[in-house]
Amino acid sequence: MSTLVVCVDRNDDIGTKTGLETPVAGWEAVRSLVTEVGLADPEDSSVNCLLESLRVARDLRDGDEAVTVAVISGAAETMVGRDRAVADQMDNLIAEYDPDSAVVVIDSAQDERLVPIIESRLQVDAVDRVVVRQARDIESTYYLLKQFLADEELRQTVLVPVGVALLAFPIILMAAGPATAVAAITAVIGLFVLYKGLGVDEYVADLPTDIKDALYSGRVSIVTYVVAAGLSLIGLFAGALRVSNSSVSTEGVLLPAMAFAFASVPWLAAAALAASTGRLLDEIIRNDRVRNSYLNLPFGVLAVGLVVRGFSAYFLQREGYVEPVVVPHMELGSLSVERIVLHSGTRMALFVVAGVVVSLLGVQLSSYLTETSLSEEFEDEELVE
Repeated sequence: MSTLVVCVDRNDDIGTKTGLETPVAGWEAVRSLVTEVGLADPEDSSVNCLLESLRVARDLRDGDEAVTVAVISGAAETMVGRDRAVADQMDNLIAEYDPDSAVVVIDSAQDERLVPIIESRLQVDAVDRVVVRQARDIESTYYLLKQFLADEELRQTVLVPVGVALLAFPIILMAAGPATAVAAITAVIGLFVLYKGLGVDEYVADLPTDIKDALYSGRVSIVTYVVAAGLSLIGLFAGALRVSNSSVSTEGVLLPAMAFAFASVPWLAAAALAASTGRLLDEIIRNDRVRNSYLNLPFGVLAVGLVVRGFSAYFLQREGYVEPVVVPHMELGSLSVERIVLHSGTRMALFVVAGVVVSLLGVQLSSYLTETSLSEEFEDEELVE
């Protein structure tokens, strides 16, 4: 078996620096060429590529294999001319030495592009890429960038947003100043990272199909979701108005957050209640048996809303931004109820107790309607998993 160990130099650095013509074949000729190239440019990576070719040829020869070591290069002005020159030199080596296979030795990504040309003429058993140890990190980074730029999805995901940010930054910088420009670009990048990290893009991509299927299938939830979106907007608007009210202190974070929660939670809870009710109705229509989790969801949403409302009212009432609840004096026949003032702690406790009662009521009602207990529900979920 005869093997051709060929060192490829696409840019013809060897011929340019030494003045020699390629192909150069034979052990002694290539060893002399190493000296010539090293003396011409000791920092050239071609020296390492030539030495690697000699090492591979020596190892194969020690294994009792007929080996010919050779050097080919692209001695031409254009890239197409260089590739054709390499093809012609390869044809000459094959005609002269008639090898059965080849081992290609390269030292750059440019040289690696010639491997298909060699493979079209001779069987290639191996490709040996030489990376100079001091430049290994640079070379590896190049290959990673090359692979990254070849992926269309990654280019659209990373390069397009970065390009838009770089174009927008000088415009905002000239229009609004450096602080606004940095803040705006940072906020946009942060939103984009969250958008991709939380998988919002996949949800948005599937949203039109889901809406179309919901409309065609006559789901009740599509209507309740629209209602929930409207109630959510009202809740956010009500919370923003409450925070912007001059009677609420804007110092710190706690009081504005509690004011926002106090005003928006009833609307947000109603929105969640509408959405969960629509989902429950869909399950009732499609399935004969509804799981406890769907029945519990509306009660759980209402219970959470009561608890959050109670805690936010506690802080605001303590600071005097919310009036205490007053139960007026009432007389029902012989029964007389004195005037009651609910202070912040009592008010919070009542809301928390009401939330717990609503939650327990939902659990009991769902168990009664489905005639299953919580333990049975958990066992059914484990069997499904």
